[in-house]
Amino acid sequence: MRVVFAGTPEVALPSLRAISGSAHELVGILTRPDAPTGRGRRLSASPVADAADGLGVPVLKPEHPRDPDFHDELRALAPDVCAVVAYGALLPQAALDIPPHGWVNLHFSLLPAWRGAAPVQWAIWAGDDVTGATTFRLVRELDAGPTYGAMTETIRQRDTAGDLLARLAEGGAGLLVATLDGLADGSLQERPQPSDGVSVAPRISVDDARVDWTQPAAAIDRQVRACTPAPGAWTTYRGERLKVGPLTPADGQLPPGEVVAGKQTVVVGTGSAALRLGDVQPTGRRPMPAADWARGLRLGGGGVFE
Repeated sequence: MRVVFAGTPEVALPSLRAISGSAHELVGILTRPDAPTGRGRRLSASPVADAADGLGVPVLKPEHPRDPDFHDELRALAPDVCAVVAYGALLPQAALDIPPHGWVNLHFSLLPAWRGAAPVQWAIWAGDDVTGATTFRLVRELDAGPTYGAMTETIRQRDTAGDLLARLAEGGAGLLVATLDGLADGSLQERPQPSDGVSVAPRISVDDARVDWTQPAAAIDRQVRACTPAPGAWTTYRGERLKVGPLTPADGQLPPGEVVAGKQTVVVGTGSAALRLGDVQPTGRRPMPAADWARGLRLGGGGVFE
């Protein structure tokens, strides 16, 4: 089949590589426009756009997928199907109707669970044992289209969202190509999503990522891992924001938010058991081991996270 691939961030790259190396014909790539990044706020191409340089196919970067000129460009490519992984914008019905086989989306959950922008983060935060990836046909309702296939993935005890998403991106790439294969030879039929078991996974904001140290240790552990690497769990110390990396269990118990620094470790109290800090990142600085941060502040016996 003639395939247009739509994606923007690094997590889409395994699927792009898999499709470009498959029996299908990659005829174009759709990605978000160049955007300001870094401290200098220079315009930078998306990871997918960068990867497209050596593939020799047109790259479309519409300001908005409602743009009629974009629709004309897409029709000119004559795709049989469009494959989507984390494109980052809602597609109007006029665009959805262009390819005969529709738009096949790779979503990183076992639909209908965790529909939305942050399925991996919410699966970890909720304490799920298993998640996965699903291919489905895009419709106007968010992540509600009929499904084609799925794969499962165990959530490991120390997984961050970044760890889990990387595994799902690699495994999901094979699922996406297998879905295209099945559509091409007619062996794959779509199935409506069940109406029960629906849960939603909205984008996690910076405010959502603030740690409440009165919560139990297990809940804080899941929150921090879910918010790693983005948007980053955080707290404040002496009025300044401090990002907090994944934590590990510590002996004993401390009042919620109380911080005790030793020579090699820094321990913080929660609503249940104490936790040991891993890396932390003060505003405007690089991540560092918590013990180095404490020594730099001469934290001594202790302090309090606010």
